[in-house]
Amino acid sequence: MAQGRDGSISWYIAEPRAVIPLDDRFKVRRSLRQIWRKGLYQTTVNKDFASVIRSCARHGLVSSDEVWLSEEMIALYLDLHRRGHAHSVEVWDEERLVGGLYGIAIKAAFFGESMFSRVKYASQLALVSLVERLRERDYWLLDAQIMTPHIAQFGALNLPHQQYLALLSDALEEERAFV
Repeated sequence: MAQGRDGSISWYIAEPRAVIPLDDRFKVRRSLRQIWRKGLYQTTVNKDFASVIRSCARHGLVSSDEVWLSEEMIALYLDLHRRGHAHSVEVWDEERLVGGLYGIAIKAAFFGESMFSRVKYASQLALVSLVERLRERDYWLLDAQIMTPHIAQFGALNLPHQQYLALLSDALEEERAFV
């Protein structure tokens, strides 16, 4: 996380570590399933990574001096995206970007970094779309880092450090392609 818009970048390790299950423990509320089925919004992958990360940076803005995603970090993530490691899921209302998320895929693990929503349910639809994609590609781990009420509703679990490391180790033994 960054210390200010142009400040130093620090490394944090969440303990316990939040993960979103990719099996039948992943829960989607009935109301969200209905919105998903209606097709009111379209989801895409890697269509506009730059807009997603910039929207996440604005969404996470505490004040002009207190941000967690600095310009340097944005540039690093954009480079990771160009190299095929960082990915985004976008949610569109026709041509308007209304929500999304981004993260990093390494082998059979996906590390969710941030999400944003401009309309109700948009970030949740992005997460459902991400989970579908990871299931289709037989990913083992969706790392959400820190438990929040937002991800808890999907059945997210807090794993002790050693259990998380064991799952991560197994996921890093398996090759997967996100795109």
